[in-house]
Amino acid sequence: MNDEQRNTAPLYEMLEQYKDKGNTSYHVPGHKNGRAYGGAAGAGFLSEVMRADVTEITGTDDLHHPEGVIKEAQELAADCFGSEESFFMVGGSTAGNLALILTVCPEPGMTLLLQRNVHKSVIHGLMLAGVKAVFLEPQLDPGSGLAVAPAVETVQAALAAYPDAAGVLVTMPNYYGMGNDLAPLAEACHSSGVPLLVDEAHGAHYGLHPALPAGALRSGADGVVQSTHKMLPALTMGAMLHIQGPRLDRALLRQRLAMVQSSSPSYPVMASLDLARRLVHSQGAAAFTAGLAAVDILRRGLTELPRYGLLQPPPPQGGAAYVTQDPFKAVIYDATGVLSGFELQRGLEDRGCVPEMSDERHVVLLFSLGSRAEDAFQLLEALRDMDMKTEAVSIVESIFPAGDTSPVYDAQTSTLSERPDSFDIHISTWNNYKENVISAPITFSLKPVAAGEKESINLADSVGRMAAEMVVPYPPGIPLLYPGETITSGICSRLIALARAGAKFQASADPALQTIMVYNIQKGGEA
Repeated sequence: MNDEQRNTAPLYEMLEQYKDKGNTSYHVPGHKNGRAYGGAAGAGFLSEVMRADVTEITGTDDLHHPEGVIKEAQELAADCFGSEESFFMVGGSTAGNLALILTVCPEPGMTLLLQRNVHKSVIHGLMLAGVKAVFLEPQLDPGSGLAVAPAVETVQAALAAYPDAAGVLVTMPNYYGMGNDLAPLAEACHSSGVPLLVDEAHGAHYGLHPALPAGALRSGADGVVQSTHKMLPALTMGAMLHIQGPRLDRALLRQRLAMVQSSSPSYPVMASLDLARRLVHSQGAAAFTAGLAAVDILRRGLTELPRYGLLQPPPPQGGAAYVTQDPFKAVIYDATGVLSGFELQRGLEDRGCVPEMSDERHVVLLFSLGSRAEDAFQLLEALRDMDMKTEAVSIVESIFPAGDTSPVYDAQTSTLSERPDSFDIHISTWNNYKENVISAPITFSLKPVAAGEKESINLADSVGRMAAEMVVPYPPGIPLLYPGETITSGICSRLIALARAGAKFQASADPALQTIMVYNIQKGGEA
């Protein structure tokens, strides 16, 4: 496409024309272009949005059967992001994950290979499709204790062990911006005749600037889900699904998307997808200049604040758990071990800086093409203030994950020093199969756990019992337990630690996680 086409935003421009016409609405939505609230004063900032909040009428096209402006906008998106076909989604990456799983596994009982540390939407997709899931253990980064994706050798072994598998699904990058080259995984999948599906929710910006890692499409993935609202400037819930190659049934995929998305999609959300695409399509790499400069200011400023560590890929070497780090995901931690990630997050929030998320050790600070230098300066000032007002301790009182080789801050000497070998605390945000790199097939279904088959017990007493509910720390939304999974001592200890640290949980009957639902001993059950 030429520059003139890239500079257009057909869907957004249609809505602007609709507003300018001032037509009287005899159709949904019921707010009637915002007039139900008495005009601009009644609806506040939403009034302008409501004037463009239309439905499928003459000239606005139909997301589920696009022939006009939506079709044109999606074709421009495909050109921008390098796919053969792109679909707009108004239900976030969740809708894309559900649609992909329902497409590659159209019948209950089919087998899907996937990494264990997937978003809860993927688990829900397994339930909807009635999938037999074979979970693959992700590689752990010894420096941070965080999990990335399965090694290519693990994927190859799983494909050989389960030749009837319908496909492979991985997440790249992870919530912390850590990633690997997906090309070997794509080659392994294609050699076995199956598609590689990638939840690239946090990588919509990948491949759009030389400083950013390559995207999943360029690496050969067949179906890629991106949250355009996360790392590019679309409205929340705005996402895209990109497809290439012959391995996905596109007619079935369209039907699945229509099934999991609203029949009355939000036009403002879709228009924001069109605008986000136009921004990066027309400006190219220049769109990211200011945001990357802000990140550089933060990195240079952190060198003057040795108390705070910054997550970075290890030196290139064979077998590393990850080799790329999204520069827009600044993952920091208190190298003294005094402040947990949760405490560090609360301290920053008290100073007007709101992070993306935290775990026991880390805080994820998300920058984007919308970030500016003043954002970095404000954050550095908040970290300096916390450093001055929070007493540090010696490294012998610090707690770090096993194998962590990053330097620590010694309060006695005010210097960075090598980490001692005595710390043996494993940190991760998900469950892992430590004894079996490839799990046995686990059947998922929509069948609920009957009240008579489960009971609530103290979390501390749950080791060895079978979970009867999903436990999802949020963010990042990666289930630590799903119904039918045995609660190990490691998982029990981890859940207790998370609950004490103030983590928020979804899907649990007890949101404070003092108790947990388990199957009755005599019942048992499956996922």
